[in-house]
This record gives sequence, C-alpha cells and structure tokens, in this order.
Amino acid sequence: MPSSTKSPTMPAQHQSRQPGLEEAMQPHPKEVDHHYRGSGKLAGKKAVITGGDSGIGRAVASLFAKEGADVAIVYLNEDHDAQDSQKLVEQEGRQCLLIRGDIGERGFCQTAIRKVVDRFGGLDILVNNAGEQHPQKSLEDISEAQLKRTFDTNFFGMFYLTQAALPHLKKGAAIVNTASVTAYHGNKELLDYSASKGAIVAFTRSLALNLVSKGIRVNAVAPGPIWTPLIPSTFTADTVHTFGSTTPMGRPGQPEEVAPSYVFLASDDASYMTGQVLHPNGGEMVTS
Repeated sequence: MPSSTKSPTMPAQHQSRQPGLEEAMQPHPKEVDHHYRGSGKLAGKKAVITGGDSGIGRAVASLFAKEGADVAIVYLNEDHDAQDSQKLVEQEGRQCLLIRGDIGERGFCQTAIRKVVDRFGGLDILVNNAGEQHPQKSLEDISEAQLKRTFDTNFFGMFYLTQAALPHLKKGAAIVNTASVTAYHGNKELLDYSASKGAIVAFTRSLALNLVSKGIRVNAVAPGPIWTPLIPSTFTADTVHTFGSTTPMGRPGQPEEVAPSYVFLASDDASYMTGQVLHPNGGEMVTS
C-alpha cells in the first residue's frame, strides 16, 4: 500500500492556465531517454498521438520515432511545446505533422484524420492520450460546464477520433488509450476526471472485443502520478511540492518511464494482447 507520508518531491509551482506549458516547468519533465535504442519495432508505421506536444505524449512520440514511425501530433494550442516535440521526431529522421485544434469537436477529429492520411498515406497506430482535470472539493462544486469539458476532452474526443480513424485502420493496427490509476483507486477531488478515466477503461475493453475479428488490437495504459504540465496547471503549489510522494516509490514518475508501455502495446510484441491495461504507477497495487 502507498505511504500516507507526504514529503517534498518537486519545487512548489503553479500555472494559471490549462493546458499547462512545459517550458514554464521546473524541473522540465524527462521525456527523451537518451539511452533508448530503437530496433525497428514500428518501422514504416504511421501514428497519431493526441496531447503529443508535451509530457507523456511527447515521450511516446520520441520513442515511436526512434522505432521508425512517422508521427502526427494533435494538440490544443501549445504551439511552442508542439514544435519542440516535432523536432524530437524529425531528428530521428521521421516525418512529423502538427495538427492544432480541439478534439472535443467531432468535426475537427474527422479533419485531423484526413490530414494524417493525406500526408502519410495511411494510418497504423492511434494513441488517445490528451486529457484535462479540474479538482473540486465537493460534487456540488462541479459545474455543468466543467463536467462537459472534462468528458469532451478525455472521453468524447477519444471516441470521435477513434470513429474517424477506424475506416483507415487495417489488420495489425493498434489503438492505445491513456487511462489513469484514478479509474481504479478513485480520487476524492477529481470526481469527473476519475469517472472519465473509468469510461476509458470500459471503452477499451469493449472496443477490443468489437474489433478483434478485424485484427485490430485495443489496449490502454493507466499511469500513476507522472510529472507533466498537467500537474502544475491543475494543483496548488503546495500540492505540487509533494506530488507523487505517497506512492511506494516515494516520487512521481517521469514521462520517459511511461512511454515504453505505449511502444510495447503498439508493436507486434503485444500481438497476443487486446483489451488490457498496463500500470506504470510507482508500485501502487491495482485490481480490476
């Protein structure tokens, strides 16, 4: 079980905007594993990653490129962060397409997939990773606008983008969704966020069954506390100061520690896995 003791793990900080900006974080998240050596696991593949401008999404984009994939990064409005992610992909000799917009709008999702297929000539991997969260002390404090916004980004955007992508996915394609440890443990101040992540787990399992006959695998990753721009843009400086300290490992994870799970699920290494969830969470015990 996680420790209840909170110790300092990060400098106290807060960003007054969502999405957060990586360039404003101290220290910056560790997203580029310089010791990682690709082995062609995704050679020639075409991938879409939502929320690929920073954090987990950027780390996944970097490793996908190292493994030989071209990558399209879908992001809301963090232009500078997205351009930094693009550079990481292109320095591996792969193509990178930036697509700016709100995945909570179905029309945008359809346009985004068309752009990817037009540019890359196909689509093999979809990573539904974008998300947002807004802590509230009580259920009564969650407005209708907040509830809708959380589900628009975290769940409906995933649903719309997957719908748009499916006609282009062939046998051997992979879909990887980002869930959260909160889908399993809950979080008393992230009620709508946790509910949206629970919906993602159920969606992953159901879609896996729906698509298995077509040879398309659907899995998910449920990270624990990971140091990304979402954290200082969500929580108070005092909360950020001890973020991740109650995990068994006593610290938050880094995006580079989560990204290999996505590579595994997107590659043929996971050819006998569908409807499953991986749990890089610092040692928290999870039961389904």
